Amino acid sequence: MRSILIDDREIPLDKEGFLRELDDWTPVVAEQLARAEGIELTDAHWEIIELLQQFYREFELSPAMRPLVKYIGQHLGAEKGRSIYLMQLFPPSPAKIGSKIAGLPKPTNCL
Repeated sequence: MRSILIDDREIPLDKEGFLRELDDWTPVVAEQLARAEGIELTDAHWEIIELLQQFYREFELSPAMRPLVKYIGQHLGAEKGRSIYLMQLFPPSPAKIGSKIAGLPKPTNCL
């Protein structure tokens, strides 16, 4: 079993690096998960992470790419609600990588 260590606490991950327990998520955990993906979180990343978590609370699932783009567009406008914008933040798969960093389960249709 994989895990990350934060403040002497072992946080279990699944084989793909997603949190096993959603309640283990904190901003510090997100920073470490992002680093493992080669991403340094900026305000733009946090804006999307918050919307990913909001989507999950609203629909009880992690969004696939199309619903994510649509949801972001509805909340942040057309400029940010584009695949290209999200790919720049969470390459190579914004729905999958964004959900992982946001502490959500892997979207069901992501490889």
